[in-house]
Amino acid sequence: MRYQGRITRWKDDQGYGFIAPDPGGDEVFLHIKALKPRQPRPMGDEIVTYELARDAQGRPRAAAVAFVGGAGSRPAAGNVGPSHFPLLLAALFFAFVGVSTAAGKLPPMLLGLYAVVSLVAFAAYALDKSAAQGGHRRTPENTLHLLALLGGWPGALVAQNRLRHKSSKVSFLAVFWATVLLNCVALGLFMTPAGGKVLRAVLGVV
Repeated sequence: MRYQGRITRWKDDQGYGFIAPDPGGDEVFLHIKALKPRQPRPMGDEIVTYELARDAQGRPRAAAVAFVGGAGSRPAAGNVGPSHFPLLLAALFFAFVGVSTAAGKLPPMLLGLYAVVSLVAFAAYALDKSAAQGGHRRTPENTLHLLALLGGWPGALVAQNRLRHKSSKVSFLAVFWATVLLNCVALGLFMTPAGGKVLRAVLGVV
């Protein structure tokens, strides 16, 4: 027998949430692995149908979960995809660094470093999300923050948005944006005559 309900309290980092049955009653546990094949990853608040099963302790859980009205169906008010703002912000930042490099205010090597560390940060987020879904060893949050601080925050920002990972934990995001601010302040200092000399000395650029 299939039931219908709405996904609530979805924790994307951990890959689980709960379904509130339409008739009311206790919420039903939902794990990401309970979704039928070719179903998109939930965002929360989707309407789904499901079967009831039991875990090893006899507690109810959802099984064979499918979205109602097509894959990824959500109520009209919330039927929006990921924001394009993170992509735009990352693109604008790289454009700024590129223009500053062309103007001679920053060494070309710095643009390459930002690109490489951003790719590493994106990969680290992807690996951490995969580990979270599979129950494997996670990447420490301090490592993700360090990558952002070293210049990988554009890649991390895109990963949060596109992979929907580490995008809802308030404490993590507070530290993340602090690293973004610190990195941008450091970049601004390096664009001053004195800071430029220090940066070139660190990078070994004459």
